[in-house]
Amino acid sequence: MRRDARRQRGLTIIELVIFIVIVGIAAAALVQVLNLASRNSVDPVRRKQAMLIAEAYMEEVMQAQFTACDPGDSNAANATVKADCANVPEDFGPETGNLNRPFDNINDYIPNPNQVGTPYRAFQATIGGNAVDVDVAGNPLGASAVGGTLGKSGLEGIVTTLTLDPVATLGNLSSSYANNNYDNVRILHITITTTYAPGQSIVLESYRTRYAPGAR
Repeated sequence: MRRDARRQRGLTIIELVIFIVIVGIAAAALVQVLNLASRNSVDPVRRKQAMLIAEAYMEEVMQAQFTACDPGDSNAANATVKADCANVPEDFGPETGNLNRPFDNINDYIPNPNQVGTPYRAFQATIGGNAVDVDVAGNPLGASAVGGTLGKSGLEGIVTTLTLDPVATLGNLSSSYANNNYDNVRILHITITTTYAPGQSIVLESYRTRYAPGAR
């Protein structure tokens, strides 16, 4: 009788608690592995999207001219400083009548000299109360693939900034840029940063020199 009773004895409370703890630890580890696998499978897609966006914006900026005068100025091809312009010298910030992308001069992609050297969302527009990256026609990125519906393209949350930094050259040292005096900038360091997830971004850099075929 005692032998049968001993054989039919179930788990004790302590054994059950230990079992639950072990299963819980194993389940938590399994969930972490699954989450990591899922995140890693998505990140390459987002990174590729961010790379394509950064490259497209960099191409747009690099296609703009970089002259001391507005490209429409009669002396734009020869002027090396703003004083050489006939009518419309270039400054950082778009001129009246040139307020929409793509801009005709790299300087126009930031709003004013105070923005020099600071990341600026040069490619964003406010849509539905939200600041979103847009193409040159003002469409949210990816919207055309889903009939123009914002929020369903998989590109929401991607943020791109542009930084323009004057580069010091011989006879044109950085001290010349004190008090936002950028009249004689001849080389720009261009940085495009596209952030696609917290702490994850694509950074593209390039340089642009002022080109004037008839420069003195």
